[in-house]
Amino acid sequence: MKSQFVSLLAVIVLFAGSLTNGPTRAQTENNKGMGVVTGSSAGTYIQFGRDMATVAESQGLQLWVKESQGSLANIRRLVSRENAAMGIVQSDVLGFLSRSEDPKMRHVATRLRLIFPFYNEEVHVFARKDIERFEDLQGKRVVVGTKGSGNWLTATNLLHMMGVEPAERLSMDPVAAATAVLTDKADAMFYVAGKPVKLFTNIEQMAQNPDYHGFLDQVHLVPLSDSKMLEEYVQATLAATDYAWLTEDVPTVAVKAVLVAYDFSSKNVPYYRFRCEQLGRLGTAVRDNISELQRNGHPKWQQVNLNEEVGIWERDTCSQTEPVKVVESSETEDDFLIRGLEECIRTGKCRE
Repeated sequence: MKSQFVSLLAVIVLFAGSLTNGPTRAQTENNKGMGVVTGSSAGTYIQFGRDMATVAESQGLQLWVKESQGSLANIRRLVSRENAAMGIVQSDVLGFLSRSEDPKMRHVATRLRLIFPFYNEEVHVFARKDIERFEDLQGKRVVVGTKGSGNWLTATNLLHMMGVEPAERLSMDPVAAATAVLTDKADAMFYVAGKPVKLFTNIEQMAQNPDYHGFLDQVHLVPLSDSKMLEEYVQATLAATDYAWLTEDVPTVAVKAVLVAYDFSSKNVPYYRFRCEQLGRLGTAVRDNISELQRNGHPKWQQVNLNEEVGIWERDTCSQTEPVKVVESSETEDDFLIRGLEECIRTGKCRE
């Protein structure tokens, strides 16, 4: 219970810095452009953003492509006063927020919409062989990644979803984590990335080090195929052709990188109509130029199916092909109940 509270508090701290009364007019950039928050400067997310910015010009739309600290930071920025109308996030961030005991976070989750699905990032659970299935992580030493990272988000979400509570949740970088599992200083680690990843293609060479002699026989990739997981993740496979040290294919799940936005169809007010129209132009630009993106954009565009459904995500209506009629809403200014987050931080009385 204490560890769950700490995790919740960490997310609240991340959100509280700039959550305000929902999206409003940007104050730092030309509001005629539209900001999209992505990822690190060397990552795939930011390149996808830049590729979209190139094709958006065909619809007379300027995108401000911005670096970011990850999925949770991107959600925080979407509902702030920043010009950040869209963000690329891991698809499991929605379930993570939806399962929160805090109603403010659950409310934020209800206002998010899927614009486009992008590509899969497979979940690797590298573990000692006595961890035969996901439930065996109960009471074990598990490396979940650094707090706020994609690994941490997915690990936290899956453990919560499956009702599994490790004895220790360890924070290490991926190389240190793999070494810890090989040397029995940790029982398992989570790593989320598009296969094949160098960490595990090189694991056989690493294990041939005299210091690790015979250790490869004591570890494996844990199969993940529970139907609960498939409510929010997609089925995937880690094959022997992906990692030569595997003796057979291993079923797993994958998180989807997705482009999301706030629901700008929810109010019939000038600012929302303006953003909704921009999302419509972006949707047209990407659909009309998907072949060009797959030829000349980041190689991961070749894996994109724009019509794919993604778990519990609801599709954004503004970015679809049919004209969107924005209806009047009886909703008030929709404050997101964010003041409650600040009160939670101030008093420490977060429900968990």
